[in-house]
Amino acid sequence: YEATHDDAAAFARTRDDALAAGEQAVQNMNTLDHRSLEKGLDSWEQSTTGDLHSQLVDGRDAFAEQIAEAKTVSTAEVLSGAVTELDERAGRAGVMVALRVTVTAPKGEPAVKESRLLGSLTRTAGGWKLSALGQAPVGGTGG
Repeated sequence: YEATHDDAAAFARTRDDALAAGEQAVQNMNTLDHRSLEKGLDSWEQSTTGDLHSQLVDGRDAFAEQIAEAKTVSTAEVLSGAVTELDERAGRAGVMVALRVTVTAPKGEPAVKESRLLGSLTRTAGGWKLSALGQAPVGGTGG
């Protein structure tokens, strides 16, 4: 009974759920194939909420046109991830996700880039969704 109703265990489950959703959403936002563009853009919209979602919906047609013209394929692989903050009551979380993104254009060799992204998550009726996404700062302090 104690293990089932332990606040620490419940918090850990919530943290794990947020991390899994955050990693998947960041991967989705960095994966797009011009050959299945609508499916990819739908995935972006399903992974997001709030202002980020609105920006994607508003810019969808223009972005789809750019990707279709460029004929690129981007695939992302999550290398690691961590929850950086979690406020269960407010339904907010932060994640840092390390990714390897491969972009393949019609001509030339695939370009591979590793990056760290910071995401903000909001709990919705449909689960945790990405509400903001940006590059994590890189490097140390000068001195």
